[in-house]
Amino acid sequence: MIVAQISDLHVKEDGRLAYGVLDTAPYVRRVVARIAALDPPPDVVVASGDLVDGGRPREYARLRELLALLPMPYYLAMGNHDARDALRDAFPDHAYLRDAVPYVQYVVDAGDVRVVVTDTTTPGEHGGAMDDARLAYVDRALAEEPSRATMLVLHHAPFATGIAGMDAPGFARADDLAAIVRRHANVERVTCGHLHRPIVTRWAGTVAMTVPSVAHQVTLDLRPGVPETFSLEPPGFALHRWDGRTLVSHVVPVDVADGPYPFRSDGALID
Repeated sequence: MIVAQISDLHVKEDGRLAYGVLDTAPYVRRVVARIAALDPPPDVVVASGDLVDGGRPREYARLRELLALLPMPYYLAMGNHDARDALRDAFPDHAYLRDAVPYVQYVVDAGDVRVVVTDTTTPGEHGGAMDDARLAYVDRALAEEPSRATMLVLHHAPFATGIAGMDAPGFARADDLAAIVRRHANVERVTCGHLHRPIVTRWAGTVAMTVPSVAHQVTLDLRPGVPETFSLEPPGFALHRWDGRTLVSHVVPVDVADGPYPFRSDGALID
């Protein structure tokens, strides 16, 4: 089975540009078309936060239009640019958004894999956070089926990346979350958005990663004290494939490159 993960769409109202630079809607259309054309197709799509740029109802209405062409079920997570009530109002048919009010937390039963989505957002804050209620939810969800492969999806990365401007806001109670994850050997992957880059590390006894934005990317700058900026590097998304034993995560560019070309011609290796 395959879970596609898209992140950091930052959809704006029609005619408005993110940061005065780019219209993110065409980027979202491209990733939707790319995912819809995949063979084999993903079983589900999870969008890991910053779905829109300002948490406004008209932004969510536009988001809904953009995602409508996905031929498989899709699930929405909170980011620091999102607003819980406006998200729920725009997607009244997505009942899972109301599973853990006031937060947006839920479990996706995606065939052989469970996807546990938790809410790391504090309104008005850039950094991530957990509290007692959210930690308890994650602990319960991970304990429900201890022998079943599980992905934990967050918006904020609970680990430092070396990108100073993105690390600075921090992640409140990341150590408490790590202690919970360590107790549950079924967590095959912790996967996040927010960083607008593909980053992989070992965390809490498992593999943790972030995925690229489907639009703009945070600039890779590992100098200390440098504020965050963004660049128009190629956008991407992730495909998480479970083969019954192992979860393998692929980071995929949105735009299709030339090819494929064979490595052999008439049975001989091509120089």
